[in-house]
Amino acid sequence: MREILPIAAEWLRAGRDVAIATVVAVAGSAPREIGASMAVSDRGEVAGNVSGGCVEGTVYERCGDALASGAASLERFGYADADGIAVGLTCGGSVEVLVRPVAAGSPAARDLLLLAEREREGVPTRFALSLGAERGAGLGAGLGVGRVLDAAEPEPLDGALILTFGTPARLVIVGAVEFAVALSRLGAAMGMRVVVVDPRDVFTTTARFPDAEVVVDWPDRWLAAQTLDARTAVCVLSHDPRVDGPALRVVLASPAGYVGAMGSRSTHDDRLARLRAAGVAEHALARLRSPIGLDLGGRSPEETALSILAEIVADRHGASGARLTHRRGAIHTPTPPAPARGIGAGATDVAAPASDRAAWS
Repeated sequence: MREILPIAAEWLRAGRDVAIATVVAVAGSAPREIGASMAVSDRGEVAGNVSGGCVEGTVYERCGDALASGAASLERFGYADADGIAVGLTCGGSVEVLVRPVAAGSPAARDLLLLAEREREGVPTRFALSLGAERGAGLGAGLGVGRVLDAAEPEPLDGALILTFGTPARLVIVGAVEFAVALSRLGAAMGMRVVVVDPRDVFTTTARFPDAEVVVDWPDRWLAAQTLDARTAVCVLSHDPRVDGPALRVVLASPAGYVGAMGSRSTHDDRLARLRAAGVAEHALARLRSPIGLDLGGRSPEETALSILAEIVADRHGASGARLTHRRGAIHTPTPPAPARGIGAGATDVAAPASDRAAWS
């Protein structure tokens, strides 16, 4: 849902009603994950999606119905027939989509605006969506009721989907080089919170990195003061042993989910020797992705950034990065169906797409 929040909030602030469709359950192979959302304004504008395109038209119509009637609905889409002609998911999986109207100025609109603001500021926030009577008591209200939960408020026992926001994956780039400019831009486009750190103030500017937080400091000193977790990717692009060695020693001692460093194979070998001499253990060195990125063959900053982000995504999923055309079996890892009562509170954390929920190994 995070991808549609800024646009939906803009519509609501302008006094326009909005309908929001959200994937609340997935079974088997499906193109989008729990929490994926589409927003439709009362002028028919649309943002986001809930599938790979196969049910978007029908969901768009349901959003129009919700805006006209003021009523929420819950609908399941699955594989329709052998030829995949009817409306449904031709990939063999199924999704349940909750469609709810949000009127400008309503309590639901105020909660959505609050959620959008907290998401923008990076404040961890829980948002509960009621799945109605057929899924249990939920929020003690009807289908489609959604609201921000207070920090100390217990989560509903069942019949509600709990979405958490304000904690996007973080991309830390060490070295304000030209490759970092492209990587920052692409990382931000993927919804990551990007930080660029470099001791040289002439290069480390918001003008060069408009989509990132810029930090003028020695990277090892700054990194040592940060909380690096499984949702943090650190890319060392400085290509300067005075910078990358100390930074890598800090990062490899942390639980950061991804650690990569730019350089040739000879640079990599020299870097490993320096790190070993500094006392970095072999099991920590085994985590280092160097030379950084997947083998895509490109050399430009944009192509290099793409190869780095591709490796981050592959690591996040425990995937090989091989061509799908050469792989057998399902494209997406099948998702088991949700319990009959629906998704209970705390059963899943969808602060971000499912790809972002998995810890990077």
